[in-house]
Amino acid sequence: MARIASLREAVTDIVADGDTVAMEGFGHLIPYAAGHEVARQGKRDLTLVRMAPDLVYDQLIGIGCAKRLVFAWCGNPGVGPLHRFRDAVEHGWPRPLELEEHSHAGMAGAYAAGAADLPYALVRGYAGSDLPRHNDRIRPVTCPFTGEELAAVPAIRTDVAIVHAQRADRRGNVLLWGALGVQKEAVLAARRAIVTVEEIVDDLEAWPNACVLPRSAVTAVCRVPGGAYPSYAEGYGRRDRGFQEAWDAIARDREAFGVWMRRHVLDTADFAEFRRVLAETTGTGRKAA
Repeated sequence: MARIASLREAVTDIVADGDTVAMEGFGHLIPYAAGHEVARQGKRDLTLVRMAPDLVYDQLIGIGCAKRLVFAWCGNPGVGPLHRFRDAVEHGWPRPLELEEHSHAGMAGAYAAGAADLPYALVRGYAGSDLPRHNDRIRPVTCPFTGEELAAVPAIRTDVAIVHAQRADRRGNVLLWGALGVQKEAVLAARRAIVTVEEIVDDLEAWPNACVLPRSAVTAVCRVPGGAYPSYAEGYGRRDRGFQEAWDAIARDREAFGVWMRRHVLDTADFAEFRRVLAETTGTGRKAA
């Protein structure tokens, strides 16, 4: 059952070195605050899972938290590649990064299979693709009913899922809305789950067919207003597009990246201080989203 905790306490208690961790979000609700806390605590040897890794995974890879990445696409949306990811893959800096690449459909199916406690997912999307030649966890399966050849991918079952949402009640039930990806499936497929939220309320006031994560699936709820910044939470703020564009130059250079991470993340006490320091150094990030 969910407990209300500080983000520092939740990451300390729930994320361990060597864990497989999914931090999911789709366009918005990307759990930057939690990612920063994982970095701040120096977690190591993580297998990171995400359908579309962006800046927060670039940061975690760049400071050496990750040993392996399971993904379908990665990049700085609308800007370019992830330079810390690329450096790890091409040059092994700051450490070599193992890759397990899938299609989006394959990963979505794998999350759904994990959430349903099934061993694997079946997809058609690998037909004609060379991904099965590079990923031996994509296996051909013949349908026993039609004889059609499909692809099987193992269910994703992580040690920890981390998501950001708009609202939780004091019992630990979570409400999220807007453009959703696989946050629900990621939480249901995980052994433990951390959810950061914009606010904690007495009553969720959830509407019919709303996406609610039940407290039975959540380990800890942490109030972190603006915790998705520089992405956003629908109804609570807007994306900081300028941050994404500025990140390209920061991440290109190893030394500049290290200086930025120490000043803004590693040497700050929490996400609120990160926002204050960012405002002081760049003039952005001052107001919680």
